[in-house]
Amino acid sequence: MTGPLELLARVSPADAVNGLFELSGGFFILLSVRRLLRNRIVRGISWVTTAFFMAWGYWNLYFYPSLDQWISLAGGVFIVAANTLWVVLLVYYTMQERGRRGTSG
Repeated sequence: MTGPLELLARVSPADAVNGLFELSGGFFILLSVRRLLRNRIVRGISWVTTAFFMAWGYWNLYFYPSLDQWISLAGGVFIVAANTLWVVLLVYYTMQERGRRGTSG
């Protein structure tokens, strides 16, 4: 049976760095989520761009385990969850604004 310390000893530097980038990216995306929740309006952002990176993130959830990159997977789970939340909110607030414009005129 492989223990957690034994698994950590086998982590490659590339996996550790990539996982840190993935994890950090998730925190940066959450800053955008926080701002969107505060402003409740979408300006200057296309949900399509974020949806592309979200889709890539879902691919990475399959890809990283196939490479035994478990730290990257952990960071990838976090960033894809943050991206998914952001896309849902971007679409929600965009649709909400279109609804207000449609009823106000």
